Amino acid sequence: MSDSARVQETAPRSVRGVRDVGRIPTPALVIDIAAMDRNIQRMATFFADGPCRLRPHFKAHKTPDIARRQLAGGSCTGLTCATVSEAEVATLALGELLADVSGDILIANEPVGPGKCARVATLARRVPVTVAADSVAGLEALDRAATEAGVTIGVLVDLDVGMARCGVPPGGAAVSLGRRVVAARGLRLRGVMGYEGHLVGLADRDERDARTRQAMAGLVETAERFRAEGLPCDVVSAGGTGTYDISGRVDGVTEIQAGSYVLMDSDYARLDLPFEQALWVLGTVISRPTPARCVLDCGHKSMSKDHGYPSVRDVAGAAVLALNDEHATMSVPSDCLLGIGDRVHVQPSHIDPTINLHDVFYVLEGDRVVGVWPIAARGYQEHREIA
Repeated sequence: MSDSARVQETAPRSVRGVRDVGRIPTPALVIDIAAMDRNIQRMATFFADGPCRLRPHFKAHKTPDIARRQLAGGSCTGLTCATVSEAEVATLALGELLADVSGDILIANEPVGPGKCARVATLARRVPVTVAADSVAGLEALDRAATEAGVTIGVLVDLDVGMARCGVPPGGAAVSLGRRVVAARGLRLRGVMGYEGHLVGLADRDERDARTRQAMAGLVETAERFRAEGLPCDVVSAGGTGTYDISGRVDGVTEIQAGSYVLMDSDYARLDLPFEQALWVLGTVISRPTPARCVLDCGHKSMSKDHGYPSVRDVAGAAVLALNDEHATMSVPSDCLLGIGDRVHVQPSHIDPTINLHDVFYVLEGDRVVGVWPIAARGYQEHREIA
């Protein structure tokens, strides 16, 4: 069995035979495959010309079937992952395809903790791997693991461009860390990265544009300083769905790590983006206690509300009032005809944590289920078979 087929087999047997949307057990995630493919093509077309390319973020969907379509869509330098376990899943399922497109895996995070650096080194035997780093301690652990495994691991020095999360300040501190990478036996300095995540959701386009360019200035200037100091800096990595067309047109930025564009959510839907909603949480009406209220079977355990309550697609004037563990309570017009057992599509406010609550996607062409795709990298997994 191929690596890809092994990952595909993680789909629960109980759902593989579902062929009609009316038979999908709820709560469930459903994908409009035509809308998703249009999103993939729009993003690939944007990066088809020019020096900046796309590195789709696997963490948004955690699903090899979607990543395969993104890579096949073109304009990609490889994949971005947030965790070592995501990178393990992507390597198992997509290693051959990454080689075909001359791509690699970027773990855009610091691999710190028991066994993580060793697992990264194991991955590097299979595919080219690059990781983010912002500390000497992290570099030393990574170098030990790479040297013991007899591999070379790529490194991007992680800069804080204003998000106040991980990263060293642009400038001298980054250069000093870059020198430490060059001096290491098992590491290869590839460049710098910085995520302007604090800006991707700004509603005002002019403000988003101006502040993103300001954030990218520090990143690009640091890259230029690397080169002036004789340090390798071929990769300048940044960006997200909300800023892809700003950061992706800043001179000196070489790749964008966008992820949510492929499926979208209600938070990004507020912005002036050319991508369609392709993902829905499908719920069933389980109670209509009053003419103005009904209850669905999709609550906190089915979707996140960290960017706000979900939106309702199917019922004009309906709104989600509350989420509990297993319930979504909606207000509805009193003349609404929803009855017990009816289906409702709701649009989550944040796809990443919502997807992480589910095992599979049901893939739709109209009302026909054309695939059941395992969300293979959800939760914590250590994929020992990668060795």
